[in-house]
Amino acid sequence: MNTEAFANSTIVQFIFKAVGGAMESRLRYRFFPPMVTLKGADIHPGQTVLEVGCGTGFYTAPLAKLIGDHGCMVAMDVLPVAVERTHKKVQQSNLKNVRVVERDAMNTGLEAESMDAVLLFGVIPAPMLPLKLLLPEMHRILKPKGILAVWPPIPGFLPKSILRAGLFTFNSKRNGVNNFRRVQAAS
Repeated sequence: MNTEAFANSTIVQFIFKAVGGAMESRLRYRFFPPMVTLKGADIHPGQTVLEVGCGTGFYTAPLAKLIGDHGCMVAMDVLPVAVERTHKKVQQSNLKNVRVVERDAMNTGLEAESMDAVLLFGVIPAPMLPLKLLLPEMHRILKPKGILAVWPPIPGFLPKSILRAGLFTFNSKRNGVNNFRRVQAAS
C-alpha cells in the first residue's frame, strides 16, 4: 500500500477532520487522561522519544512536559492535516522540546539508536503499518536498552505479534500500555 497516497487521499483527510473533534473531546480527556497512559510507558525526564502517529496531539504536550526541558521528542504522522494540527498545538503551548514531522513510520529518516523510547499509541494494528516493516524500523532507531511502548486499541492482540518478530522482549504492562525492550542485534 502506498502510504503517502493513502495519507493524502480526500477520504482520509475527511475522516481525520471528522474524528478529530472526538479525539480532542473533554470526555476523552476526562476518562482517558493522557498522563495516566503515558506513565504506563515508563517515560522519564531527559529522554529522547518518538511518538508515532501523533494525530491531533492528544499525547504530545503531556509527553513533552513529562520528558522536561532536557528531553526531546519527535511527534510524527503521515497525515499532513495531523502534522499541521499538532504543530499548532505545540506552538500554542510554547513547547521547545518537540519537533513535529510528516513522515512514514516505516522509514523515519531518524538516526540509528537515537531514541530512548518509541510510543505506538492506538496506531497498530493498521493496514498502512504492517508490523513486518514497522518493527525493524523501530528496532533500528531505538537505543540498545530502548523501550517500545504500545497502547493497543484491541487488547491482547499486540504482545504476541510483536514478540514473534524476535526484535523485542516483553518488559511490563501498566495502565494498558505494553512495554517491550529492544533485543540486541545479532553480531
